[in-house]
Amino acid sequence: MTIENTEANRTTTRRPRPKGRRLSSILRQMAADRSRERVSIGDLFQTMGDRAIGALMLIFALPNAFPTPPGTSSLLGAPLVFLAAQLTFGLKPWLPKAIAARSMRREDFETIVGRIHPWLAWAERMLQPRLSIFVEPPAEYLAGFCCLVLAIVLVLPVPLGNILPAIAISVFAFAILGRDGLFSLLGFIMTAVSVAVAGGVIYGLVKAAIYIVMQWFG
Repeated sequence: MTIENTEANRTTTRRPRPKGRRLSSILRQMAADRSRERVSIGDLFQTMGDRAIGALMLIFALPNAFPTPPGTSSLLGAPLVFLAAQLTFGLKPWLPKAIAARSMRREDFETIVGRIHPWLAWAERMLQPRLSIFVEPPAEYLAGFCCLVLAIVLVLPVPLGNILPAIAISVFAFAILGRDGLFSLLGFIMTAVSVAVAGGVIYGLVKAAIYIVMQWFG
């Protein structure tokens, strides 16, 4: 009887294993750190170094889905090209020093985190392991290639061309973080839509430019 009670007490007082902190909490803590004047890409990379490559891609992609300070798209788009290429070939994440040294004011970073936090927290609650065939190689490498194409589109100066690619990359990143194949399927669909829309915009711009040149010299 004593042994049974002892075992019951042990079971009752045993603490659950600590879970890893959510990405949303980590970003909020960095944004609230008033000891730093600027937040660099290298700071983010160092903080998330023990996380999956999906976390880094999400950090660089999701802010571009919302109105952000000028230059944010080019600042965060370049690392996405490198990270997506590494995901395509199954490599570990790394960034050149020239990119890692880029930074923004902490206040701007805090504004960005404040805008994306509700969506990030919502997605973290929705994620669950399912349809694993769509988040494992070779589907994972195909997702990386899609992200690479989207990242290149994101860097290009296409009017309003950063929102859809950023959302699609973010969806893929969520899929990788949660091993959620449903999010990956949604990412493939959004990739097709994003490329079609961006292609239409680029085609329209080129056609307009040709028309203007012909009118000018005609």
